[in-house]
Amino acid sequence: QVQLVESGGELVQAGGSLTLSCAASGRTFSSYAMHWFRQAPGKEREFVAHISRSGGSTYYVDSVKGRFTISRDNAKNTVFLQMNSLKPEDTAIYYCAAHTYYSPDPTRIDYWGQGTQVTVSS
Repeated sequence: QVQLVESGGELVQAGGSLTLSCAASGRTFSSYAMHWFRQAPGKEREFVAHISRSGGSTYYVDSVKGRFTISRDNAKNTVFLQMNSLKPEDTAIYYCAAHTYYSPDPTRIDYWGQGTQVTVSS
């Protein structure tokens, strides 16, 4: 089992940058593929980014490609989401998620963090 705690969300102006962090508990962090999802008000939770257990492969939703970068530090049990060139439509609660393999489907995810709010003002 793994527990996830996100941090780093805040209010930022359009065009700005933020880095979200997700700290995981437990000794098996490197056994999980890690993901970031987000949920805007009135919308369904959507996949944002994934990184494999070793960090060797990543996937992104098209709307963030070239702007967001997911990374992980298995020695520190932490996954990051570097967000650049932020847009108002990136405003959402961002959730860290762990699963045994890549899963862009939120209904299949094993473990969730509590979420961190990102607000991008225009």
